[in-house]
Amino acid sequence: MPEGHVVHRLARDLAADLGGRRLTVSSPQGRFTAEAARVDGTVLRHTEAYGKHLFVGLSSDDEIHVHLGMQGKWLRVADPARPALPQVRLRLATEAVAWDLIAPARCELLTEAAVEDLVRGLGPDPLRSDTDAEAAVAALRAAPGAIGAALLDQSVVSGVGNVFRNEALHAVGIAPKRPCRELSTSEARALWAELRRMMAQAVEDGRIVTVDATDRAAVPEAEARKVYKQQRCRDCGTPVVTSTVGGRTAYHCPREQPG
Repeated sequence: MPEGHVVHRLARDLAADLGGRRLTVSSPQGRFTAEAARVDGTVLRHTEAYGKHLFVGLSSDDEIHVHLGMQGKWLRVADPARPALPQVRLRLATEAVAWDLIAPARCELLTEAAVEDLVRGLGPDPLRSDTDAEAAVAALRAAPGAIGAALLDQSVVSGVGNVFRNEALHAVGIAPKRPCRELSTSEARALWAELRRMMAQAVEDGRIVTVDATDRAAVPEAEARKVYKQQRCRDCGTPVVTSTVGGRTAYHCPREQPG
């Protein structure tokens, strides 16, 4: 499933291409036809990401809400006259460019009030400038169970997925099975700061690279992380331990992240 950096980058790219422009909105697949007709011809006012949720605000006061889920993706089409693929749920087009949405978990029109209700149930997003860092730290320490599970709970922290949770925990030396209640304030602050740094870098890179590299774009995907899906820790060489935490496979270095 795409993690929060993907959605934030999409919000930025969609705004750059479509912001302030009148849209031709369609649903080649047919599953969003009535909604597309309702907002066809509107102007894109803003795009906003919150965790793994994307909101496209229109001049009709509607918000297109998209959650990509496990298989969803947006495709940028440089020639908007080119017919969309038949599986495209939603096409947002101008005379210059089109963006096609394929296989999202959710694609719906919401009112601003409904957006507020949805966001109210989400935890703080490390990539948002309006997030209260101390509130995020308190939420991490107060969450029940293990920190590795809490990081995947979108009501505790929003936008973090399995790659970021493993890599951030490794970066600050915390084992994924450690109870949240045992985290000190300084440890939780360090973890939050690392999530912010790591995810912001991923927005710029367009991928998750946590190893040290001069040319980040040249790092092979299989070698881009320090513990996630690695046989050995790329810092110290210790064999990586795998376990199940929060219903997902966790990876950690027992030397650098003692239990």
